[in-house]
Amino acid sequence: MVLLSGPNLDLLGEREPEIYGYQHLADHVAEAVDEGRRLGLTVEHHQSNHEGALIEEVHRARKRATALIVNAGALSHTSWALHDALVAFDGVVVELHLSNPAAREPYRHTSVLASATDGMICGFGGLGYRIAVNAVGRLLGLAAAQTGVAAKSVVPPAADSVPRPEGWA
Repeated sequence: MVLLSGPNLDLLGEREPEIYGYQHLADHVAEAVDEGRRLGLTVEHHQSNHEGALIEEVHRARKRATALIVNAGALSHTSWALHDALVAFDGVVVELHLSNPAAREPYRHTSVLASATDGMICGFGGLGYRIAVNAVGRLLGLAAAQTGVAAKSVVPPAADSVPRPEGWA
C-alpha cells in the first residue's frame, strides 16, 4: 500500500497546530505503518509539495500496489490532474484529511478527488491514519483473514434498498 502526503504536510506539528494538531508527519506515518503491520500490509510513504511528483507516485503505484491512501492537502480541492491519475489506478483508494473540510472555509467543502476514491476519512486528526489503513484492509478483505470476521462487500447496496428511519425520504 502507498501512502501519499501532499503540500505542506511536511510542516505538520508546526503549521496551524490548532487545526492539524501537534504531531509531525513522521508520527502519522508511524501510526499507519503500525496499523498496516497489524493487518499484514506494508506501507510505503511519499510526501511532496509538488503536484506532479504526487501524480508520478500514483503512476508508479499502478504497477506495484493494491491500495493508495491520499492526504493531498489543498490539492484535494483543486487538482483535476491528481484526480485523473487516481482514476487510472486499479485498486483501493482512500482520501484522508486530518481536519474536517466540510467544517472549514467554503473552498474546502468540495473535493475534486472524491469521485476517484472508494471513500474519505476526515476530521479524526491523527487517528485518521489508522482508520484509513484499517479501511483499506477491510476493502481488500484482509480484516476477515486477520480476525476471522467476514468483511463486508465493497459493492454498495442500491440506494432504494438502504433502510431508512421512519419519516425519512
